[in-house]
Amino acid sequence: MQFERETLGLLPTALQVLEAGFAALPEAGQEVPGKDGMAQVMQEVASRLRDNYPYFHPLYAGQMLKPPHPMARAAYALATWINPNNHALDGGRASSAMEKEAVAEIAAMFGYQAHLGHLTSGGTMANLEALWVAGQLHPGKKVLASQQAHYTHSRISGVLGLGFAEAPCDHRGRMDAQALAEMLPAGDIGCVVATVGTTGTGSVDSLHEILRLRARYGFRLHVDAAYGGYFTLTGNLTEETRRAYDLIGQADSIAVDPHKHGLQPYGCGCVLFRDPGVGALYKHDSPYTYFTSSELHLGEISLECSRPGASAVALWATQRLLPLVRGGEFAAGLEACREAAVCLAGQLAADSRWLVPFPPELDIVVWAPAARSARLASELSQRIFRAAADRGLHLALIRMPLRYFPSLTAGLPSDQETVLCLRSVLMKPEHQKWVNAILDTLDGAWRDAVKE
Repeated sequence: MQFERETLGLLPTALQVLEAGFAALPEAGQEVPGKDGMAQVMQEVASRLRDNYPYFHPLYAGQMLKPPHPMARAAYALATWINPNNHALDGGRASSAMEKEAVAEIAAMFGYQAHLGHLTSGGTMANLEALWVAGQLHPGKKVLASQQAHYTHSRISGVLGLGFAEAPCDHRGRMDAQALAEMLPAGDIGCVVATVGTTGTGSVDSLHEILRLRARYGFRLHVDAAYGGYFTLTGNLTEETRRAYDLIGQADSIAVDPHKHGLQPYGCGCVLFRDPGVGALYKHDSPYTYFTSSELHLGEISLECSRPGASAVALWATQRLLPLVRGGEFAAGLEACREAAVCLAGQLAADSRWLVPFPPELDIVVWAPAARSARLASELSQRIFRAAADRGLHLALIRMPLRYFPSLTAGLPSDQETVLCLRSVLMKPEHQKWVNAILDTLDGAWRDAVKE
């Protein structure tokens, strides 16, 4: 059995408890249009959904797709019987309270006490709100991120009408602090985005260097921890990486995605601000939405309007079951992911067929096949990618700067500045036990590819 089914048994009892809370209402018949055809349509849905990669299986080691925890699935489903809207308290009193509690726990994970924050549809919207606030506080100034930062920062800056600058990266995919220092004296940078866990390689920018520069130049610091934020709970980071995580709480704003390592269904992002005073920037008047309560509601501190209360319920339930604490069960799962990546990278680096540019900081591994040139290595990566999929192992591809692979510049002349690499995101704890199976399958895929 590939799919967990036990939580299905939790729903009938939980639904009875929920329904009992409305027992005082007069009986009202509920018409269900199309009821007689529902079973057939559900069978069709299930058949259509089979046309997917096996994201839930450890042999899917490609993109950032992690199964939600069964608790999150069950709580989300239960909440849809109410279908709360966490925009105003009128639309979701219980789920709004649960959102505030869950977000406060995430904020405390980073060391924020007094804070402003809420859930979003994902990391893109979380980053957009943070950059919007930065633009309001530093009008006319640019946003700066590294070359390995998520492309969304450049795109969001354009949407917001903000200028955008890009800082080069060092030999491990982190923002080059010296290059940043040389860009700041011009005085046109209003916000620096530090990435804690780049989506390409899992690299973590050196926050201590960036904070030192903030003290001198006064820019706003936003930490994009959409992917890597939860690793702050782990106990097996390198000393250098740990140093960066311990400084996240000094950022002006943070983005983190519960729908990545927080075990939630898509879409569930989160934005946090260290200074609750930025809530004044969201001030607006509504002619109809907010008359039933004088209490601060989430619609007053977010750019999004209607938002699914079910996401908040699922997150609250998951954190209730698996608290966000160091040394806990949730943290242990993240530690297993990192151990899997360290093991995979180490074995690849010890094999002369592969080139690993640098060891993983989190749970993402990037490597390229050894070849006489970047072009030949890129072609071989593509063939291995296809061959691995034929054998049931699903990887990802990523283009990396050629300078990360010095040996590929020593052979044939290259007409390209990048190398197409293989990439694995080992974000399931089960991956720790599947590293050898992944390597065995990869070995077969390499042999298939070199025969082509």
